Amino acid sequence: MHSQGRSIMMIAAQADASRNTVKKYLTQFSNSGFGFEEVNALSDRELEDFFGKAKEHPPSPRMQCMVRYFPHVDKELKRTGMTRFILWQAYIKEFPDGYQYSQFCFYFNQWKARVNPTMHMDHKAGDKLYVDFTGEKLHLTDKETGEIIAVEVFEAILGDSQLTCAEAVPTQQKEDFIAACENAMHYIGGIPAVIVPDNLKAAITKSNRYEPTLDETFEDFADHYGATVLPARAYRPRDKALVEGAVKILYTKLHLPLGKEVFHTLNDLNKAIYEAIELHNTQMLKGRNYSRRMQFQEIEKQELAPLPVQRYQFKKLFHARVIKNGHVNLGPDKHYYSVPYRYIGRRVKLLYSRTTVEIFSNYERIVTHKRDKAPYDYTTDKEHMASTHRFQSEWTPDKFLNWAAGIHEDVRYFILQILEKKQLPEQAYKSCLGVLSFAKKIGNDRLIMACQRANSFGVFNYKTIQSILENKMDNYEESIFADELPMPCHDNIRGDYK
Repeated sequence: MHSQGRSIMMIAAQADASRNTVKKYLTQFSNSGFGFEEVNALSDRELEDFFGKAKEHPPSPRMQCMVRYFPHVDKELKRTGMTRFILWQAYIKEFPDGYQYSQFCFYFNQWKARVNPTMHMDHKAGDKLYVDFTGEKLHLTDKETGEIIAVEVFEAILGDSQLTCAEAVPTQQKEDFIAACENAMHYIGGIPAVIVPDNLKAAITKSNRYEPTLDETFEDFADHYGATVLPARAYRPRDKALVEGAVKILYTKLHLPLGKEVFHTLNDLNKAIYEAIELHNTQMLKGRNYSRRMQFQEIEKQELAPLPVQRYQFKKLFHARVIKNGHVNLGPDKHYYSVPYRYIGRRVKLLYSRTTVEIFSNYERIVTHKRDKAPYDYTTDKEHMASTHRFQSEWTPDKFLNWAAGIHEDVRYFILQILEKKQLPEQAYKSCLGVLSFAKKIGNDRLIMACQRANSFGVFNYKTIQSILENKMDNYEESIFADELPMPCHDNIRGDYK
């Protein structure tokens, strides 16, 4: 159009561009020294390269000063409690004619994207809960000694609504970490689909880029709540950018104000943390007409799974071998628990909580017992024992007396006399078993007659019944004994037989 003699205003109107833009292109064309035919013969890529410089113009001294300040901003933002607003205040103090805060942040974001580009992540409602510990600790003061005790600060943030919760815990150990994760889910009132921890030892036993090994207890905790664990990649903070950002917020809203106060107990500190977190969650988001709490209530809360009725019971792990009597020793309690007899000699794994003991073999749970802390005592399920051992374990005086009574009352009387003659009932069990086993061999009738004969003799033991049956004395008539010859008188015979 320019080569046809049209004016700049007409070209701008027809090309739907500003006059200044048209002037820039025409100036670049005039300065190049090329004619229209030569430029028109260029490809699209070559045209882009040819006219690209027309879009560029040297930055103003004002812009150059700000850009030179950005590396310092990027470095200082890594400090605990530091914010962009604080750094902008320092910048505007040094350069009074500099850019205002909104433009300062806009150009810094552009500079940051060129220097360290990242991918924007869209979060689904109820999908992920990011958990981590802050690097900086808070402190308690012992009321009596004045000792300063450092405590860890746990934080969790939902991906979509960015609802945040935090809690002070004594350590980063497994028990404290799991309890904090559980409290976080009760704080938000539901269960997310995925828990995203950093590569903490309490959650990950072995880091791996593709398949990290989860801690068994933490995995069991996630199974109890029906959540999946998806660890962030090691040394990849972008995988958990939300929680990293929340850490910076906590430094400003928790560590800076609470670090100046004195707390004597963990409960007092957590109350102060809860109040600060609630203020943070109910504060309107910058540039928006809603808060994190409002967005959570409106969008994300209904997407969370309901909490289970019972809380998770923290479990500890212990390895042991099943001994020959079919029991395994839980070392910390020195208590023995039975397992099915076929596992005798095998190594098993015990997961125990405050109330239960679960025993596993080859990743399969083989038995669950109620926990008993009585040392050197046994918890036995009779179904676990071999048939002979199970029968012996059930030996009691009442068992033998009931068995004998089922045959005849005279048999019961004979068994009762055997039990009473021994100092301990256990000493008579085999004798009772031997006597009663005759019922299967020779029938109830002969055993009844043998016991009646033995009762008349007043001799109560297994051999008496055995002798009566072998000599078939159970079939003798009473008259035989009644017609016996009278006892002769003799000085060596005691008693009066006149």
